[in-house]
Amino acid sequence: MEPVERNAGHPAAAGQEPDPSQASANPVVVEVTRGNMIESRHRAAFAVVDTAGGVVLSAGDLERPIYPRSAIKSLQALPLLESGAAAAFGLGDAEIALACASHGGEPRHVETVAAWLARIGCSAADLECGAHLPTHDPSMIALLRGGGEAGAIHNNCSGKHTGFLTLARHLGKSTKGYIGYGHAVQQHVLGVLESMTGLELSRAPRGIDGCGIPVIGIPLGNLALAMARLGDPHDQPESRQAACARIRQAVAAEPFMVAGSGRFCTQVMTVTGAAALIKTGAEGVYCASLPGLGLGVALKVDDGATRAGNVLMGRLLRHFGVLDEAQAQVLEDVLEPPILNRAGLTVGQVRNTTPGPF
Repeated sequence: MEPVERNAGHPAAAGQEPDPSQASANPVVVEVTRGNMIESRHRAAFAVVDTAGGVVLSAGDLERPIYPRSAIKSLQALPLLESGAAAAFGLGDAEIALACASHGGEPRHVETVAAWLARIGCSAADLECGAHLPTHDPSMIALLRGGGEAGAIHNNCSGKHTGFLTLARHLGKSTKGYIGYGHAVQQHVLGVLESMTGLELSRAPRGIDGCGIPVIGIPLGNLALAMARLGDPHDQPESRQAACARIRQAVAAEPFMVAGSGRFCTQVMTVTGAAALIKTGAEGVYCASLPGLGLGVALKVDDGATRAGNVLMGRLLRHFGVLDEAQAQVLEDVLEPPILNRAGLTVGQVRNTTPGPF
């Protein structure tokens, strides 16, 4: 059954709060060992959905709405492309990938955002995402040693926000308050999310994301449907089809811009290329588009652990053949990372335990 039908009478559509006790039904999918003992376990739910809304593979509760956080930045970037704003301002692969990014604040990230802001007649002062230090430790240390301070341009979402500013400029709308739910920019994003997920979202749970923009509660099945359509948008308008293709192209060409050095998204997409567009989000959320298979993936780790989301996403990519055995061997320490002590010795492992046909 298509997710949009399955969720028609769901609490998300009625604006009701979901029952948090339902999360307890989700299976243990990742465990962490130390020595010969399991030290920690992580529960999660996931959905793999085709472009017709058919659930190909799943575990746990697909109906409970979750906040997708940064895992859907590729969807939030679609208005930037289909409006013509990206073409009007001559954006290349690097800028488009940054619009989909949670970057580490490395020099190339920051310099590219700064140049992009200047191109649209804005500056870092126009960013409403808030300031934080680079999350890439060497870049943070270099900034502080050089006497620099954290700025909004170092925010991991500064590329996405520069994309929003670009759209506001193109639409002739004020750049002030572009993060507000009622601003034209966020209404364009909401429209994309509704059409891609197949849901009417006006009464869905709503909050504020870490970077200040609205975040909407959406069930995993519908998020996976949206990601499937991102990879194979044959049932979408021509402008949407072109926008989806351009985003996939840019991310495949510039995986570094999406995350950065030592980051799971960048490391995996450097190997998979155009076969997968994957993106992590806060609180253990992960989404992926698998264009060659016409599939979308969405997962949520109950306790919000990023390490568990990484391992589960890696296992799904292997299961569907997006990563072959040779590629998985190259990424062995990324897909099921070792636990190291302070001396750098391996003392355990984060490993997949997903039940079912895995």
